[in-house]
Amino acid sequence: MKTHVKLFFDYLKSRKWVLLLFIFFALTSLVLGYVYQLPLERALLEITIGSFVVALAVIIDFSQFYIKHRELTHLNQSPLIDSTDLPETKNILEEDYQKIIQQIQQLLAKTETDFAQDEQDILDYFTTWVHQIKVPIAALHLILQEEDSQLSDEIEEQLFHIDQYVNVILQYVRLGSSSTDYHFQSTSLDHLLRESIKKFAPSFIRKKLSLDYDPIYFEVITDPKWFSFVIDQLLSNALKYTSEGTISIYLKDEKLVIEDTGIGILPEDLPRIGERNFTGFTGRKQKSATGIGLYLSKQICQKLGHQIVLFSVPDQGTQVEIQFTPDQIVSQSNKNVRNQGELSD
Repeated sequence: MKTHVKLFFDYLKSRKWVLLLFIFFALTSLVLGYVYQLPLERALLEITIGSFVVALAVIIDFSQFYIKHRELTHLNQSPLIDSTDLPETKNILEEDYQKIIQQIQQLLAKTETDFAQDEQDILDYFTTWVHQIKVPIAALHLILQEEDSQLSDEIEEQLFHIDQYVNVILQYVRLGSSSTDYHFQSTSLDHLLRESIKKFAPSFIRKKLSLDYDPIYFEVITDPKWFSFVIDQLLSNALKYTSEGTISIYLKDEKLVIEDTGIGILPEDLPRIGERNFTGFTGRKQKSATGIGLYLSKQICQKLGHQIVLFSVPDQGTQVEIQFTPDQIVSQSNKNVRNQGELSD
């Protein structure tokens, strides 16, 4: 009711000059009747007839105003708006407005098309670049396999990091692309984890870190390619910031946990970890930190319908939990499910 009253007053404001003109003629009729000593009843009759005509015109005009307002409100709530859906024009001014809207819509459509094409060109370029750069990286890996020295092991390690950074670049571009699609299917976490552990095995050996991992009999609905990238990034972070101790991978309360005994995260930095370009105290301490890996991991998990939660204590380590919704869990065995408590502040 209040909305209708407000709408009516808004309507009166839009027609104020017509109403003011009627009041002016009514007062003029009274003044002329007084000056020429005409009967007062005549002036009142003219005002009454005029008021009736104006009231009737207001009712008809407000009805049309209300109908058009309701149509525009309904159109504004629609997820897709097209200029052809606009109400029928009543005058040349409304036609002018609709022509302007059509031109803006055409310009917007052209801009979106150009942007999509530019975005696809960038994605194609980076995809081609990644495939091209992987050829010399693979060749160097083959050459180093014939060498057996500490130097060759160090070069092999650095090549592995280069390969990881190249993948990060590609996933970063793909994540922001509107053409990126996701293929959800039943996925064994154990299979993805074993593949990731195999990639990082040389890093474990080189840093003399132990791995606590037992087969995880757990299947979820996810995109295996994208989720595998998330596991790689979380495991890479655990290795990067852990100089001694153990990295543990296990299942706890239907959550995948990757836990390390590394440098940890300060309490004041913890809420912002995973934001774009935020590295916190760790980034200031280790200049190579960019924060891009965890940022991408959080963004990907959000698109996959999962959630990443961090628990950490400085100088004691970090737990990263990946949480799944009940409808994403396909099957689970009771084996290797831990009830270990989280790290406390």
